[in-house]
Amino acid sequence: MSDSATAKTGVSRWFPRGPWEAGAMTLIGGGIIMLVQPWSIDLYGYSFVTILAGTASYVIVSHFPE
Repeated sequence: MSDSATAKTGVSRWFPRGPWEAGAMTLIGGGIIMLVQPWSIDLYGYSFVTILAGTASYVIVSHFPE
């Protein structure tokens, strides 16, 4: 194979799928933890937004190149 075929493009170099997917899943997990914690009603309120943001991020990131 030539070097140009194996070289990563600009987009896949800056936006690899793996780390971004892990970040989105961490955001979803953080939102779930915020949802079930018993100490703060403010965290509970923001948990829905956090889970939604994590889910939307995961959907977007799933379309990034491998």
